[in-house]
Amino acid sequence: MDQLNVPTSTPVCDRLRSTGNWNPNWEPFAELDPAWTEKFMSMAMAPMLSGVLDAKTVEFLAIAVDASCTHMYGPGVRRHIRKALELGATKEEITAVLQCVSVLGIHSMSIGAPILLDEMASASAR
Repeated sequence: MDQLNVPTSTPVCDRLRSTGNWNPNWEPFAELDPAWTEKFMSMAMAPMLSGVLDAKTVEFLAIAVDASCTHMYGPGVRRHIRKALELGATKEEITAVLQCVSVLGIHSMSIGAPILLDEMASASAR
């Protein structure tokens, strides 16, 4: 039997869907390989569900991930800011998270600017 057609139990994914924490962009790979998606989501959720970090810190990390230049998922940023505020986060704490994650974009400049200078020097030497 084709592995993609085998029914798979997906309790973690189902819970994410039912609680409004499911990103609809995940649906295509959940459809293609529900077992892999369930394992991935289970692994990704483990730190949040383990209780090692307090709920507010978990929300700060989720804000940082969703707001990062490599992810940029606005609905998640909104959902996690709302939850952080419900948990007592201040606007200053949330702003600090956003400020910290904003420096990820500077990496583009720290890589690109020296290359630009090198290429400009090479072009003028030719």
